[in-house]
Amino acid sequence: MAMDRLITLHQPSRLDIGAGAVSRVGAWAAGAARSLVITAPAVAGLVERLGLGGDVRVFSDVPPEPDDTALAAALAVAADFRPDLVIGLGGGSVMDVAKLVAVLWDGRQTLAEVVGPDRVAAKLSRLAQVPTTAGTGSEAGIRALITDSTTNAKMAVESPLMRADLAVLDPELTWTVPAAVTAATGVDAMAHCVEAFTNRRAHDMIDGFARMGIDLVGRYLRRAVEDGTDTEAREGMMLASYYGGICLGPVNTAAGHALAYPLGTRLHLPHGLANAIIFPHVLAFNAPAREAKTAEILSLLGLPDTPEPDHVLEATHGFCRDLGNEMRLSAHGAVDNALPAWAEEAHGIRRLMDNNPREMSVDDVLTIYRAAY
Repeated sequence: MAMDRLITLHQPSRLDIGAGAVSRVGAWAAGAARSLVITAPAVAGLVERLGLGGDVRVFSDVPPEPDDTALAAALAVAADFRPDLVIGLGGGSVMDVAKLVAVLWDGRQTLAEVVGPDRVAAKLSRLAQVPTTAGTGSEAGIRALITDSTTNAKMAVESPLMRADLAVLDPELTWTVPAAVTAATGVDAMAHCVEAFTNRRAHDMIDGFARMGIDLVGRYLRRAVEDGTDTEAREGMMLASYYGGICLGPVNTAAGHALAYPLGTRLHLPHGLANAIIFPHVLAFNAPAREAKTAEILSLLGLPDTPEPDHVLEATHGFCRDLGNEMRLSAHGAVDNALPAWAEEAHGIRRLMDNNPREMSVDDVLTIYRAAY
């Protein structure tokens, strides 16, 4: 048992789940004089479904991989509007920006001052999170990631003050997500669960959420890719994403996400796709250190449960590829001579690499990048 390690689990104050749940946001938000909706262009049309009253302002300029410049633009709008309610309507990037806006818009603290754990001084607005994809699970947690526009490094802010007052999991909001995005974000949700499950800091309670999330991915991801309006599959994937978000809090991810981050910042790959490309290689690398759990992961995904690394790589690479993910870095614009610098960068993300169940050197990282090339 791993319960000799103390953990704290933060979840939203209220969670509404089910088809049509978005219709409850307006009643919950009643009394808010000024509501600021943080969203992205692709889903800005969903704002009306929130049913908000009072003065509503929409900020829809959140890019797929937001940096400090994008956050500054959102904060400027919020500082002018002074919202008493902030709503994140979108994917993980949108929800991360919403978290930071809810605690920083008055300008008393800068982003640089809150990077790291427990440095946020106050929550300035109530926060609702309404995901429109099933991948990051950001609605479940208290962490936000923003890219440093100067260094391209990911900055992580963590605070219980960024916990959602309301989270809504409505599968109907994901009906129109394209198959390719569904596939990539679904693997991201799975990776959150798998990396927490095999983590050096794994915990028995979090293992339970991880198992449920992996099982849901195994049962529903392919169905959601093949038929976007399969409500049962969409709901299953939203739950998998939420469970993955819970895993991120007290345990977090490991080498898989560390290796994926440079692919997002350097190649501008969507976060889910970057994780899909890396996932099979890191799971296979870690298999000797977590044989029983690796076999369990394969079984939950409906794959032969032999934990031998070559089999693990072949089986999970096929799982990700057959969902429609392009698994070759070279097909996404990577060049071989850039890989050593990316390996150094990924190896330096110690907040994640130190969680990995098997020690991974810079050469190991480079070997993985070249195998994925």
